[in-house]
Amino acid sequence: MRDETTEPVLKPGQLLARGVCRHLRAHDFVTLEEFTPERGKRLDVMAMGPKGELWVIECKSSRADFTSDVKWEGYLEWGDRYFWAVDEDFPTDMLPDGTGLIIADGYDAEILRFGPETRLAGARRKSVAQKFARHAATRLHGLRIRGRCSGPRAHPN
Repeated sequence: MRDETTEPVLKPGQLLARGVCRHLRAHDFVTLEEFTPERGKRLDVMAMGPKGELWVIECKSSRADFTSDVKWEGYLEWGDRYFWAVDEDFPTDMLPDGTGLIIADGYDAEILRFGPETRLAGARRKSVAQKFARHAATRLHGLRIRGRCSGPRAHPN
């Protein structure tokens, strides 16, 4: 039986996502890992910035992981900017032009290149923001039910 206090073993892509989320939090972004904006799509990281900007980040842990991803272009319509997050050994020359680049590890990340900003239309932005909020609240509720999260705390701002 697994001890509930033991940290789960993270896969390479999950470690990249953790580093990305830590980095973005330091820049006042909030993030969700494995966000599902609609059936059949799962974004590795969805980030919302302090001004409501929405970023999609796909984490690729290897060349094989990247080349097997045939759905990534369908993720472009869910954010204002799109980034790839890879480790420092990844062959970045194979990543498509016109996308952002983040180098990450399990603890932090650095944005090396911003992809172009393509602002979402108002109705799409509202829909994505609502899904983001509901998804985050549902996760928080699940953590509280399992006793892994305490009650409300003062907001840091």
